Amino acid sequence: MGLGQTQREGPQLFPYGVPVVHAMDGIEKSCLAARASASEAWRMTVDELMDLLARCEDTWDTPDRTGDPVPLLDHGLQVAAVLRDRFPDDRELQVAGLVHDLGHLLAPGDGAGHAATGAAAVRGLLGDRVAALVELHVPAKRYLAAAEPDRGLSPESARTLALQGGPMSAAEAAAFATAPYGPAAVALRRADDLGKVVGLTRPPLAELTTWRPLIEAVAGL
Repeated sequence: MGLGQTQREGPQLFPYGVPVVHAMDGIEKSCLAARASASEAWRMTVDELMDLLARCEDTWDTPDRTGDPVPLLDHGLQVAAVLRDRFPDDRELQVAGLVHDLGHLLAPGDGAGHAATGAAAVRGLLGDRVAALVELHVPAKRYLAAAEPDRGLSPESARTLALQGGPMSAAEAAAFATAPYGPAAVALRRADDLGKVVGLTRPPLAELTTWRPLIEAVAGL
C-alpha cells in the first residue's frame, strides 16, 4: 500500500480517511454539502471516465483560459507521470494525480469547489482513497502555504488560494500533517505544482490510453 492507503471496506469515509463520526474537526466542513449530495455513490464506467478525461484535452482550469498555461489533460498526465516516478508502487496515488482536476470540467469556474466535485464523481469507480486524495489536493495547497510560506505558486494557484480558505491555521496544519491521507495528499499537491509545462505531453490522447490498464486495476476490474 502507498502513503495513507487503507482498505476500501468499512464505514463511509470523510477527509483524511477517518470515519464520518470522527471527521467533524473543522478542517474541511466545506466539503459536507457536496459529500451529502453524493451519498449514493454513482459508479461511472471506465469508458465514461476515459471519455471525460479525453474531453479535458481542450478544457482549461478557467473557462476563459486565463488560468494555468496547460489544458487539463496535459496537466493531469504530467502530474500522474511525476507521481509514477516518485511513487512507482502507489497506483492509487498515480491515478488520483491523473483525475485530480476533473472537477474543473464538471463544474467550470468553481475554483473553490472543484476538488469536492471531482472526488464525488470518481468515488464509485476508483474508491475512497483516490476520491479522498482528489478532494484533499486543495487542502494540501492550504497546508503547504502554511508550512512553507515562501514556496512559489503559479499565478492562478495563488489567486485561488484565497478563494479556497487561504493558508491553514497552525492547528489545522498540525492535524493535516498527521492525518492518514495527509502525506499522500501533499505528495499529490507537490506534483500538481510541477505539472504545468507547456507542450511537455504530446500527443496527450495517445498518452492517455496508456493509463487505462492502471485505471482498470485501481477500479478492481
